[in-house]
Parts: sequence; C-alpha cells; structure tokens
Amino acid sequence: MISPTKILNSLTFKGFALLLPLLALASAIAPPTYPQANPANTPSKDGPGRTLTVRSDIQEADSKTGIITARGNVQINYPSRQIQATATQAQYFSRERRIVLRGDVYVLQEGNSLRGETVTYLIDEGRFIALPESQGQVESIYIVSPEQDSAAQSTVNPETPPYNPKPAFKTPMSPPTNPQR
Repeated sequence: MISPTKILNSLTFKGFALLLPLLALASAIAPPTYPQANPANTPSKDGPGRTLTVRSDIQEADSKTGIITARGNVQINYPSRQIQATATQAQYFSRERRIVLRGDVYVLQEGNSLRGETVTYLIDEGRFIALPESQGQVESIYIVSPEQDSAAQSTVNPETPPYNPKPAFKTPMSPPTNPQR
C-alpha cells in the first residue's frame, strides 16, 4: 500500500495540483460553442452575469501571481457589461481585478467603440484607460441616443442670445460734456 505522504510528494500529484487552478479557470471562461442553456430565472452557480469568455491561440495561468495571459487572436466577451474586445494579447490580473489588452486593441461596449495600442479595463470601476502607439492617437466613437440629445437641447434656453465677445455699448449715465474750443 502506498502511503499518503508518498502520494503528496509524488510528481504526478504535484502536477495535478498545478492543474487544479487551470481547470477551475477553464470552467469559468471556457468558450461555449452553442448558446448556453441557462434561462434568466435559473441562477448560475457563479452568480448572475459573471461570465467572462476569453478565446485565443495560447493561454497561460499562473496560480502564484493570479495572472492569466492569452496570446494570439484574443477575443473577449463579457455579456453582463456588454463588452466585446479583440487584441493581440490580454492579461487578466485576478487580484487587482483588471484586464490589460495589448496590440491593435478594439473594444465595443453598447455600440460605443475604442481603439488603441494598450487598453486597461478596471473591472470594479467599469472604467477604460486607453494608450496609443508612439506618435499615434486613441480613437473612440460614442453613440448619442435621441433621448440624450433632446435632453441636452432642452437644457439650453433658446431665448438666450448667443455669446457676443463685443457687447453693445451701454447708454451713458452722465450727460455728455461739450468740449471747449
């Protein structure tokens, strides 16, 4: 009979122990090949809206640092936040709860888009930070809904005259004086 100490010290067990975090991660981010059968009224075991799907050519996970790296043709889908993204590389820093996308990054959220060389998404804040290539620019395109547009126009008083940098002169308060000859 093999002792439990030998099992714990065996290379096979250590290799299996290293795979456990990957298996847990894979079950959390495994890409579905068909629509998932989870009706809205059935709560998932992960909680509502926590699925983040990452597809790429290569993926690595480091259980010591909590960093998951995806390389090559990276595609991210985060339905609960209505985010879709593509990049050359993505890193998920699980402890800081942030995602860093690098290389020809394109992010689409609720019809709004963002392009840059490096884009960081701070999950808890719901905020993006985008950086361009050297000597380049970041591009973002925002969709303004008709409700937002009409609300912005209703706050502007149409009777207010536009700003005039050269206002008309006021009528003098004192009577004009006659210059002496």
